[in-house]
Amino acid sequence: MAFEGLSDRLQDILKKLRGKGKISEEDVKTAMREVRMALLEADVNFKVVKDFTNKVRERAVGSEVLQSITPGQQIVKIVHDEMTELMGGSESKLSFSSRPPTVIMTVGLQGAGKTTTAAKLARNMIKSGRRPLLAACDIYRPAAIKQLQVLGEQVGVPVFSMGQENPVNIARGAVEYSKTNNRDVIILDTAGRLHINDELMDELVQLKTAVEPDEILLVVDAMTGQDAVNIAESFNEKLGLTGLILTKLDGDTRGGAALSVKAVTGCPIKFVGVGEKIDALETFFPDRMASRILGMGDILSLVEKAQATFDGEKAREMERKIRSQEFTLEDFMEQMQQVKSMGPLEDLLGMIPGVGKQLKGMQGEFDEKELLHVEAIIQSMTVAERRDPSILNGSRKKRIARGSGTRVQDVNRLLKQFEETRKMMKQFTDMTGKKGKKGMPSMKFPF
Repeated sequence: MAFEGLSDRLQDILKKLRGKGKISEEDVKTAMREVRMALLEADVNFKVVKDFTNKVRERAVGSEVLQSITPGQQIVKIVHDEMTELMGGSESKLSFSSRPPTVIMTVGLQGAGKTTTAAKLARNMIKSGRRPLLAACDIYRPAAIKQLQVLGEQVGVPVFSMGQENPVNIARGAVEYSKTNNRDVIILDTAGRLHINDELMDELVQLKTAVEPDEILLVVDAMTGQDAVNIAESFNEKLGLTGLILTKLDGDTRGGAALSVKAVTGCPIKFVGVGEKIDALETFFPDRMASRILGMGDILSLVEKAQATFDGEKAREMERKIRSQEFTLEDFMEQMQQVKSMGPLEDLLGMIPGVGKQLKGMQGEFDEKELLHVEAIIQSMTVAERRDPSILNGSRKKRIARGSGTRVQDVNRLLKQFEETRKMMKQFTDMTGKKGKKGMPSMKFPF
């Protein structure tokens, strides 16, 4: 995961400060030296690192901090605040035209995932209640138009294409098409090159002049590290970018681009790609990213993922089943599958404060493949067995173990865990339900 190495380093450094009853100015200087090294190793721009550590040190050595009851916690807060500010301070929203259609121009080099990102962005627009149109302006890369058409079909968005026509004419045609077909957002998938050159930039400038886009978003691969910042500088100089989309932030990247690009170019990060799936595009929140990096979790993002995944009516029905002890193995598996659809379980648990760090010490215990074994066991049962596990005798368990490629001990362990989970959920639901009557909302856990 992105930032994993940096996150571990910073958490260890700040843990030392939190563990001290009193902190001296020398303690702060030592910690900032370590922070500086950690950031540089994460490929953060050296000027950005220098400014960041200077700001933290200046605020941290003040008498209000060093003489406070919890100086370590105060310094952690300062680091969090400055890191949030470094990445933009707050969410940078897209600008929409008061007179539709809004034109969004995506630009970037080949290999950054620009075409896929355009489709992801279109899907994001649909979720926001808008009616997007994808425009195929990349006439050079083989199969680029076909790729966009396939992706458009996946997300349910029409694709405007004029074949190998001049990209400027395609963009103008897309604008006219949108006006007569009730499309309020146009996303232009422009051509890229293997490297920045005059030919590429001239074409993009012509496109910008022709359709006057409301947003010019640079799609850049986070795994290119500091080069991502250099690429952003070049595009910004020629086009005047309004924002960036960092792709592959879920990969094995040091994350320096995310921490450097706003400070160096002045362009905010608006979205981040966190996976290959068509829904793996997230709004970038600097404060939440800072919290994740510093091991504070990201409960807000976790709640939003859950709200987007879980059906409200189904959740209420599940709560009724739990209260009346009707919760079955079928329900258990359905909830587990919904949790899996939210993303890798390790990532979700990492959003809970303190849990991400604990997972590091559970290498042998934490294995997401266990979920597949659980599914296989439940799917090897008959409908009657799933609904009433009490009928499972020795011979039935042997049949289930053979059918799922597991052992009878695994079947027994699942049944024991299921019963314990069902009892715990009943107790928890009863408890939160009583609180809900006093004005607090009931909480629902997926399993």
